[in-house]
Amino acid sequence: MKSISKIKKFTGIALGVLMLGVSCSDEFLEVAPTGSLGDAQLQTVDGIEGLLIGTYAAVNGVFGNRFEGPNHWVTGSIMGGEANKGTDAGDYSSINPVQRYEADPTQGDLNNLWRGRYEGVSRANKVLATLAITEVPEATANRIAGEARLLRGHFYFDLKKHFNSIPYFDETALATDIPLIPNTPDVWDKIEADFQFAYDNLPGDNGAGRVNKWAAAAYMGKAKLFQQKWAEAKTWFDDVIANGTTSNGLKYALLDDYSAMFNAVNDNHAEAVMDVESSNETGSTQNANYFDDLNYPYNTGPDGPGNCCGFFQPSFELANSFRTSGGLPLLDGSYNQDPLANDYGVETSDPFTLDAGPVDPRLDHSVGRRGIPYLGWGPHPGKAWIRSQPYAGPYSPKKYVYRAGQDNTFTDGSSWTRGYATMNYMIMRYADVLLMAAEAEVELGNLDQALDYVNQVRRRAANAEFWVKNDDGSDAANYEIAEYTAFPSQEFARQAVRFERKLELSGEGHRFFDLVRWGVAAEELNAYLAYESTLLVTKFGGASFTAGKNEYYPIPQAQIDIQGSDVLSQNPGY
Repeated sequence: MKSISKIKKFTGIALGVLMLGVSCSDEFLEVAPTGSLGDAQLQTVDGIEGLLIGTYAAVNGVFGNRFEGPNHWVTGSIMGGEANKGTDAGDYSSINPVQRYEADPTQGDLNNLWRGRYEGVSRANKVLATLAITEVPEATANRIAGEARLLRGHFYFDLKKHFNSIPYFDETALATDIPLIPNTPDVWDKIEADFQFAYDNLPGDNGAGRVNKWAAAAYMGKAKLFQQKWAEAKTWFDDVIANGTTSNGLKYALLDDYSAMFNAVNDNHAEAVMDVESSNETGSTQNANYFDDLNYPYNTGPDGPGNCCGFFQPSFELANSFRTSGGLPLLDGSYNQDPLANDYGVETSDPFTLDAGPVDPRLDHSVGRRGIPYLGWGPHPGKAWIRSQPYAGPYSPKKYVYRAGQDNTFTDGSSWTRGYATMNYMIMRYADVLLMAAEAEVELGNLDQALDYVNQVRRRAANAEFWVKNDDGSDAANYEIAEYTAFPSQEFARQAVRFERKLELSGEGHRFFDLVRWGVAAEELNAYLAYESTLLVTKFGGASFTAGKNEYYPIPQAQIDIQGSDVLSQNPGY
């Protein structure tokens, strides 16, 4: 629902009276800022709805820092080996140590991520606290509380998967007590309580752009999955798959066209379980996908999207992962041969021969590579759209990039770059749910059901009508994909499901957190660094992932300084 984003600026002013975690004092709370709303105005249905809209706005980020964005392009994808920072060494250089697994507690972007998520928690708590002292019809109160608690559960889930040990406070906490709350990893029960309440009290049909009971069910299943409670996760996913609908009443389904879900024309489609609504209707780029504004091919001019910066370049390892044999992935890791695009180090004007080997067709919906049509902008020209190929490689991101002809209609072009697109970012989508369900089934020994879920996802990708095409209608590359005929063992099934998540969800911010919860982050990411550093020596030479440390991010030193080391304890290794 675009109106959620359209009033974001208003709600930012209205919510100026809130305490952000521990950063505001009692004296600040005594004087309302100019333009703020008083208690009498808030203690109405309309006032509480305004507070709720402000809570939705926080899902998109509050302070405009790109680590706050819901897509986690740095903390989920780059850290998961799916992409390099991109651009060159000098631009946004604070990401350089992060991508080498060398971030320290003073990293300001991680502090902004922490602040932004706790601002979301504070906004949700304000909704619930105000609701508790306001006369509201019961059905309306339950619906508002359900939305607020699902959003609060989302903010805490995000904090948990990034930092593990976090302070938890709800709407009953006094402002004076919040700075005294220590961090703890034992918060799953509280997160689950929010999802359970939301499931019990939200309708299925709740209006496009708002969360509903099925988003709560899917999130509950995900919470169970993160805790390896496989049977409980299965129960929730079974319910979602059998009965789930979007908030605008569409039965959950895989779209026929894989790329369609990343096109703003198709927002609020049947695959969106929970998403972030985006808009350009207020003239504020914060309402569009500001967190992606750097993540377009470099210096494209009028003949390409964004005309900016060249960040978030897909890794060699990721592109190679789409190689196939007999239509199936190379689960043995043999895909890491020469760079797939066959153009590393080649000047733009030099002759170019596309790698003729078979690849999964999702590659060219996900990775921009030389010679392949790029979203209606013509063939990707290679180095002409790359700022520093020796530093960041030859590839460009392709998901969540707007199409040719969408300037100023599905983008906000009012700022320094045209790269403020308005397609909704999906925090969770139906293919993600199917693959999480498949994972639970594998761990429970139900290999046939897991096979069915994985093949549903692969069957959609095999729809040749929607593969990337040349101007003459021919396939842009040698695409080959097949369904699995069987999962011969639990271990094979486990590897197949995990690799399918890598292919299907690439660049969408999940990979790092998947590797951590599977307990294979050190093995996988050190292998990634070893391979990538043979091609990008200056960026990754000497980098390593430290087991027992790098699975979680450091508690921001700024927060420890505010609350004291006797209250907030640092994560191991930092």
